[in-house]
Amino acid sequence: MRETVVFLHGFGGTHRTWDGVAARLDSERYRALALDLPGHGAQAECERPITFAGCIGHVLGVAPERFTLCGYSLGGRVALHVALSAPSQVCRLVLVATSAGIDDRDERAARALADRGLADELESAPLERFIERWRTQRLFASDPPEVAELAAEDQRRNRAGSLAAALRGIGSGEMEPLWGRLGELAMPTTVIAGERDWRYRALARRMVELLPDAELVVIPGGHRLALESPAAVAEALARR
Repeated sequence: MRETVVFLHGFGGTHRTWDGVAARLDSERYRALALDLPGHGAQAECERPITFAGCIGHVLGVAPERFTLCGYSLGGRVALHVALSAPSQVCRLVLVATSAGIDDRDERAARALADRGLADELESAPLERFIERWRTQRLFASDPPEVAELAAEDQRRNRAGSLAAALRGIGSGEMEPLWGRLGELAMPTTVIAGERDWRYRALARRMVELLPDAELVVIPGGHRLALESPAAVAEALARR
C-alpha cells in the first residue's frame, strides 16, 4: 500500500507549491495529497475567523487514517499543530523552512501588528502590490528570478481579502509558540532547511534538538525550497 503524503503550503501559496516535489516522488511508493489551507486557493471562502483549530479540522477531515505530513513555512506551523492534535495519525513529519513560533512576547506582538497592517493593505490595494512587496523581503532576496516568478504565479491563485483573513488568524504573530511541546512528538521527523536560509537553518537546528526522533537535512537553496529545489526536497522526504 502506498504511503500518503499530505502537503501543506506556505502563506500566500496554494497546493500548486508542491507540484515539482510531488512529480519527483516515486508514485509506486507515495501518494501525494497537496491541500489548500484555509484562506488560500480553493479554500478562499472558508469559515471565518481562520484559526489553527480550523486548519487542524480541515487537514484531518481529508487525510487518511495514517499519513506522512509535510509542511512548508506557515504549512509547517500548521503541521506541528496537526501532529500535536492527532499524533496517532501522523506516522512521519517533514518540516520545511519553518519554525515552532516566535517565543519572545514583544517580538510576537510586533509581528502581529505588522501582519495586521499588511492585512489592511491587502484589503485596500491590488494583489500585485502585495506580491511585489512580499518578494522584496530579505528572506527572498537571493531567490533566482525563475523561483520568484513561480512564487508570484502561485500567489495570483489567491484572493487578497482571504489572504488578509489568514494573516489575522494564523499569521506568525497570532501563534502561541510550540517550542515547549516539541518533546511530545515521538514520530520520526525530518527537518529541512536551505543552505542560504541562515535564519531558518538556526531554527531547524533548534527544533531537531528538541524533537525526540529528528534529523536535520540542509539542501541547496533559500527559503522557497519546494520551488527552487524540488528534487532535493523529494529526496530528503524519501530518506526515512
